This record gives sequence, structure tokens and C-alpha cells, in this order.
Amino acid sequence: MLGHPPRILVSNLCELLDTYFGAKQVKEVYRAYLFSAEAHEGQIRKSGEPYIFHPLAAAYILAQMRMDSQTLCAALLHDVIEDTNITKEKLANEFGKSVAELVDGVSKLSSIPFETREQAQAASFQKMLLAMNRDIRVIIVKLADRLHNMRTIGAMKPASRRRIARETLEIYAPIASRLGMNAVRIELQELSFATLYPLRYRVLAQQTQKVYLKRIDKYHNIQNTIKQRLEQCQIRAQVVKREKHYYAVYEKMHEKKGAASVDKRKTFSQVTNSCALRIIVDSIDDCYRVLGVVHTLYKPICERFKDYIAIPKINGYQSLHTTLYSIHGLLIHIQIRTTAMQQIAERGITAQSIPKFDQEIDCPHEATNYITKQRTQEWLHNLLEIQQSANDSLEFLEQVKIDLFPDEVYVFTPQGKILQLPKGATAIDFAYAIHSDVGNKCIATKIDSQYAPLSTPLVSGQTVEVLTAKWARPNPSWLNFAVSARARNYIRHFLKNLQYEEAVLLGKRMLDKELANYSLSIDKLQKEQQTHLIKTFKINDLDELLAEIGLGNRMALIVANQLNPIPDSLIKLHPPTEAHKSKPLVIKGTEGILVNFARCCRPIPGDEIIGFVSVGRGIIIHTAACRHVTEYRQSPEKLLAVEWESSIEGEFLVDIRLDVHDQLGVLAIVAAAIANMESNIIQVSNESSEDISSLLKFCISVRNRVHLASVMRHLRRLETVNRIQRC
Repeated sequence: MLGHPPRILVSNLCELLDTYFGAKQVKEVYRAYLFSAEAHEGQIRKSGEPYIFHPLAAAYILAQMRMDSQTLCAALLHDVIEDTNITKEKLANEFGKSVAELVDGVSKLSSIPFETREQAQAASFQKMLLAMNRDIRVIIVKLADRLHNMRTIGAMKPASRRRIARETLEIYAPIASRLGMNAVRIELQELSFATLYPLRYRVLAQQTQKVYLKRIDKYHNIQNTIKQRLEQCQIRAQVVKREKHYYAVYEKMHEKKGAASVDKRKTFSQVTNSCALRIIVDSIDDCYRVLGVVHTLYKPICERFKDYIAIPKINGYQSLHTTLYSIHGLLIHIQIRTTAMQQIAERGITAQSIPKFDQEIDCPHEATNYITKQRTQEWLHNLLEIQQSANDSLEFLEQVKIDLFPDEVYVFTPQGKILQLPKGATAIDFAYAIHSDVGNKCIATKIDSQYAPLSTPLVSGQTVEVLTAKWARPNPSWLNFAVSARARNYIRHFLKNLQYEEAVLLGKRMLDKELANYSLSIDKLQKEQQTHLIKTFKINDLDELLAEIGLGNRMALIVANQLNPIPDSLIKLHPPTEAHKSKPLVIKGTEGILVNFARCCRPIPGDEIIGFVSVGRGIIIHTAACRHVTEYRQSPEKLLAVEWESSIEGEFLVDIRLDVHDQLGVLAIVAAAIANMESNIIQVSNESSEDISSLLKFCISVRNRVHLASVMRHLRRLETVNRIQRC
């Protein structure tokens, strides 16, 4: 798989171009080749061959897709800006602005210094994806470049091979899938798999071939039976055997059969115990006729039928999928599609020439290709929204990765409109898919006319209704179950603005606490003192300084001390007296997202507590007895004296561990007892199990230590409970 591919010559490229280009276009591509060869003169690849053979091979890959001349010129020139002294302006003068923009979009950011390789790669990737919004051909050139690099990756050092293969598997193969370029996606996955896990690849390849040779007669029998029946029904069709790709087999073997255990994986025999066929017909009507024919031949598995013709995949893919039982003991996986659908499935967005992606589609009768282009345009628009609210390139890259793995769920609005969401999407993802305002104002949902939590995972075919309120706003906890990049993006964007407002308020309280030593407060500071602080810390205004304090980026004590050495003309602070000793910061429980309660010890009202100022996160509240506090005392300037407000109200989380008799219904008994004490169960887990006892861990909500003590006393009285303690 990783052997060096045959070298492509310019004569090979021109010969291929002659099959679909005129002489003028071939001449222009040849001129780009000469320009690139001269620019790369003397440069050698890791394999030892002249560098020009790489862009030549990339252009040949695109010519096999029958791409336009501008794209081929860009492929031949795609490294000249990055690796030579040629500028974008010179390229524009020689080959036009479009080609120069394509080459610039593919080029890495080399002029900006970055602290890490990851940051540099993320920034270059972000630049490329944004260039895609202007011209989709940017990513098509990049995919051809990456495909040839993977074909010749054997010349790289082992560490580089692994890094490039992992990046290809995580980013470029999913992008190819997202654009419907199935053939490119499969080859990238196979090459990456062979690079990352060479032994696993070889073993799977050998075993898969053995299975195929052993069952070849059964496969032919099934294939011929279907062919003969279709001929009898006078349906013209091609019935072809689909090859099993080794990475696909590997992925299926690693899929969980159930959520209960990570060990429940499919075996090799379970994955390969099937015959995969593709039936290609002339029309959509024939697709459904073929479906009826194969269902009369073999018994279908109802839950394994999918109609991607009526509801295309997110990348425009269309086909009927059905799984059947055969008399040979094999499962038969069948895809039924038209010739046009087959072209789209293999080549995706490149199935037709792309002179300019943002131009209107002038062939609306090409419905299948239209869907692919429309879905791609929607995805690119979504990328722009993600980029506009991302803090940096690394965050943008992570959000794009989430968006690139969208095994679809199809759900309906009450009006009957179909929405496509990523696999595992919840009701909150649905709300944001409708509109950002609907998501931000969402308070509840109905799934199939029944009220359901916002965290409920959706299943294809459900009808979802969103209930909103003007006063509602996003909750930080939504990020724990929001799946789609769109939803996570809008939630984070809202919280980012909310966080700033709350940081200002918290920073004011923290600085007021320190200024109280001098009988001062923020409101009592004179203009000269405020100006002094703004100049000292090089900020735009006092709110920005307060936000920095609230976020933990600056210490309130240091800011307060800066007011001492000001000029004599300004009012000086008096040194603190015993009467003005710093008082603890009062915790009300309603401070917002910048006062967090540590999960390691889960403090509740009544506990002795201490605060730790965490950079970017605000204040983390721990119990004074928490094991982590000892570590924090090494940075005393970040520790903060805090205390509970005397009349504090609300619900607080706490962990308890129970040693119980392992008997039928014990979990229900304990859960009912907790509910009787007006406490909610947030989470439960079974930590360990022995012959006669079981260890249960609950995360429950309580009002304070008194309430917790009442709950624990009540549980201790249960006959099933041996021992109970707070974690």
C-alpha cells in the first residue's frame, strides 16, 4: 500500500488533458508546469527525486477528476509561494488573480512566528478553510497535494509519518467525506491506517483476503441470483461486488455493540460475515423497483433500511441501503443508486467542473450535484460563523473537527421540515439548528409531543418542538451535551460576553475587599487614582482591569498596592489599621460562571471553605480540608479568604459513597430514599462489586450540611446499607 507510486511525467498529464481540454487550455497548463519547474529548480524531495514531480502528480490527480485549467495550474504552482521567492503578485501577473488566490489559499503561514507547531498548523489550516469560502477549489487542490504526500510518505522519518498520517485521518479524510469525495476519502484512510498501524493493516489485509477466497463462490451465487431476477423483471442494472476497505473493517471492529461496556466489540468474523453489493440503475424509479425485487428474494432486516434518496446525507450522497438475510448464512449489504448518484458518491463536489463555486448553478436539472453543492455552501457558511467567534486558531480547529464527524440524525419540525444533525445530537442542538435566537431563548422541548430534557439525544424520525421565553439565556451546562459545532459555537459566544460582565462584577468585589483595608472602595476612587491604574496596567478602562481581576489574570492585592506610590499631588492611601483588616469575600452561590465549586471536594454551605484564584476561570471554591489546598498554599498570593453568606439558599452538589448489599432492586430502594429527603440524584455509578456487597457512588443536590446530614442519617437506617460516607 505504501510502495512508491509510478512517477508522473508532464507528457502523461498532457495526454490526459487532451481527452477533455482544448489546445489553448492544455498550453496554459503546460506553461504553469514550466514556470513551476523553473521555480523549484534544485529542490529535492525526501525521496531524492526532483521536487517538480510532486506538484505534477497532484495536478494529475485533479486531471483524473476532470478539473478545470485554473485548478490544474494552481496544483502545479501550489508550493511556489511557500517554498520559493515567487510572490503572489507575480503569480497574479503571470496566471491571473484566480490562480494566485488558489495558490495563496493552499500556502502555509510562514511569515508569522508561533510558539508551537500545533499553533502554526492550526493557523495555516484556518487560513485555508477561510480561503475555501471564496473558492472551494482551494481545498480540492489541498486534498490532491495531501493524497500524493500520503502515497509517498514512506520517505519521511517515522515520527513525521505518524504525525502526518494522524492529521490526515483526523482532518483531511473527513473533509473529503464532507465534500462527497468518497474515492479520495477511502484512499487517505487506507494510507493513514497503513502508516499508523502497519502490523494491524497487514494482518487485516491477509485475513480479509482469506475470507474472500473462501467465500467467493457464495458471493458469485448471490450476485448472479440478483442479476437473473432483475433481468426477469426487465430492469437494466449493474450488480457489482463492493470491496471491503481495511480501515472500515478496523473501525467496525472498534465500534461498541452496547453502551454498557467498552469491551463489547465486534469480532473480525462478525464484521466480515457479509456480502456487499452495489446495484446501479438508470432512474430513481428503478431504484425503488430494485428494492422491491431484492426484498422478495431475501428477507430484509427492517431496522437496517435507509432511504438516502428521499433524505440525502449532509454531503449530498444519495442511495438506498438495505441489509438482507441470505440462505448461505451471510448478511447481504446492498446499495441501490443511479449512475449520476454513483458519480456523486465517488467524486462529490468534483463530479462536475467547478469554474467558480460562488457562481449560481446554471444546470438546476442536475439535482444530485445541486444538492452536493448546496450542502457544501451551507457547511462553508457554518465555518465562517465558527471562525468569527473562536478565540484562536486551535479552538477553531477543534470546533471544525467536531463538525467533520456528522453521522446524521434526521428529525422533523412540527411543520414537517427535515433537519439534519450530527449523530448524538440533543434537543439543544436542534434548537440552534433552527436559529441562534431560538437556541439562546430555549427553555424546554417536546419530542413526539412529550416534554423531554434539553439533554435528550435525538433519534431519526422524531418530531421536535422548541419552547422559548424572552427572559431565557444559555446555560454553561449546555456545553456538556451540545454536540454540533454550531450549537457549541453560539453557546460559547454568549457565555464569553456574559463571562466578561460577570468578571467585572466579581473583580469589583475582590478589589473592594482589598481596598477596604484603606477605608476605600472602587466607587470612592478619584479620577486621578483611576487614571493611574489604567496607565500602570496599560488597559483601556477600569472595567477591563476589573474583568482581569475577576478572571484571575491579575491579583486584587497587587492592584490595590499600586495605589500607594502615586505622586504627592494625588490622594495617598492610609495604611490599614486593625479595625480595617481584610474581611473574607462572601460567597452567595449566585455569582455566576466565574465562581466555581471544585469537583474534587464539592463544598456546600456549612463547610469551612477557601478560594483559589485560577487564571482565566475566576475563583475556585474548595473545602479547607481538601487535599489540593496543600498544593495551593505554595502560591499564597492566589489564595483568597472566603465565607458563606449567612442566609445562602440554593442547591449544591455533593458526592456520597454507599456500601450496600448486592440484591435485586437495591438501587431503586436507595434512589427512593434520597428522593424522599427532597434531594435530587445528579449521577450514580457502581464503583466496584463483590459477591455480597456493592459500592455505589451518588452525586446528589443538597441545601447545606444540615440537609446532607439528614439524608445520610435516613440512608443509614436502610437495611440494605452497610456503610455510608461523604466522598
